[in-house]
Amino acid sequence: MTRLATKAADSVFYKARMAAAEHNEHMNSREGAAVRIGIDRTRLARIELGMISLYPEEVVMMADAYNAPEIMNHYCTNECPIGKRMVPPAELRQLDRMTINILNAVNGISDIGKAILAIDADGQVTPDEVPQLQKILQAMQKVSSVSSELQIWMEKYVAKDGDAHGGD
Repeated sequence: MTRLATKAADSVFYKARMAAAEHNEHMNSREGAAVRIGIDRTRLARIELGMISLYPEEVVMMADAYNAPEIMNHYCTNECPIGKRMVPPAELRQLDRMTINILNAVNGISDIGKAILAIDADGQVTPDEVPQLQKILQAMQKVSSVSSELQIWMEKYVAKDGDAHGGD
């Protein structure tokens, strides 16, 4: 039985390793996980404890080793200075919930096209058009976010050969 690391219990990286341990006993220990990931056990401990910053390559290696693509989005939206500004947060959701969010996000997408064409008709954005442009941006960000969620779901549950292997 695995002993829970109470100091790291809130770490998404620790949680991802523990979820991976349900299917791979080597992930029960930092030593086993560190070997699979290719980093030092002490560095992994410091990452899980939030004591050091990760390199993006380490996040990718952990995501691959743990089959946890959602930790890449977490890193980009919470730790990367560029990602914090540019990457929409996305969660790993159940397919039925994600479907509802996708349908909600793309509802009225053709209206967005018409609105942006109307704004750009004269080749400039006037101050009175800015609120409409902000609404368009919010709608497009919502589409981007649900696209990221679908990508995370597919990376986690759809094999490279196209066969689904879980998720609900």
